[in-house]
Amino acid sequence: MSFRRPLETALHLLSSSLLLFVCTSAVFAQEAAAPSADPLPALRHAIETGHAAEALPRLDSLVASAPPGPGLAAVQTLRGQAFYAQGRLGDADTSFAQALRADPGSGEAAQMRGLTLFRLGRPAEAIPLLESSVGKTEQAKADPSYVLALCYVDTRRYDDARRAFARQYGFAPDSAEAYLLAARMLLRREYLPIAQQFAQKALALDPGLPLAESLLGEIELAGNHLPEAAKDFEAERARNPLEPSVYDRLGDTYAREGDYARARQALQQAVLLEPQATGPYILLGKVMLKGGDAVGALQYLEHARSMDPSNYMTRNLLGQAYRAEGRREEATAETEAAERLQAASEPKLAQPQ
Repeated sequence: MSFRRPLETALHLLSSSLLLFVCTSAVFAQEAAAPSADPLPALRHAIETGHAAEALPRLDSLVASAPPGPGLAAVQTLRGQAFYAQGRLGDADTSFAQALRADPGSGEAAQMRGLTLFRLGRPAEAIPLLESSVGKTEQAKADPSYVLALCYVDTRRYDDARRAFARQYGFAPDSAEAYLLAARMLLRREYLPIAQQFAQKALALDPGLPLAESLLGEIELAGNHLPEAAKDFEAERARNPLEPSVYDRLGDTYAREGDYARARQALQQAVLLEPQATGPYILLGKVMLKGGDAVGALQYLEHARSMDPSNYMTRNLLGQAYRAEGRREEATAETEAAERLQAASEPKLAQPQ
């Protein structure tokens, strides 16, 4: 009995081990027979985390083996995104175009090619692609409605631009809000006459619309129509007396007119309403310098520098104020800092592809 029991135990263990080996072998055989996981999600993640250069060789090899149709389109679209991430817009456009040839219904490829063409300065070609892709994909590098609106602006289709901007914000396309929003965007692109027309239309539709008079003032200020700008800002102040930006713009207008007393008063009011904004402090420093008060200018400019040391305008004005006070070393340091900051902020020319 004592001999048989160990033998039975050993046989039981051996059979269990054999069963485990058979089962494990079957699992490995199934895994070997299973198709490999889709590599595109990992490659997309690599591109989105700054490793486009590393993803490109793998994408190049996948292009050769991808099945025609949507499969090839997906690879070419991702390949285009890798080029796009590197700023290689010409190569990106080629890849997106090839993706659309493989699958004309690819919303992502259409959207990305539209964005690329816009950045290449070809808005008319971008428009049909962006129009076809709006709402079709969540894989967006920029809001397609916004970029589409900019394409409309650059091709002088201003009403279409207004509708696209309105869609982005959920406004009715012919509402006062839609006209005012479009006027703001047109001002940003320096289309001043049409911006003024749209702002005036917004006021005609809703005479009490907040900040409509202020936007008209900004448009007048951009065109250097100072008396008209002051009138618009004053009208907005009467309607909206606790809006800090109105006092800031009003102060800037009076400063440009050379009315430094009224400029200083408006800018001090702006500071009281919004003490965390650097703009009024910088303008106050500039106004004080224009008025010959370097000591007063330093008070505001040093505070602006403490809030934002990287603003080159602040540093430049500080250099002027220190120089007016005879503080030459500090003046030189601030002027040099301003020059470095300004050089760093200037756009760099793209390298030829």
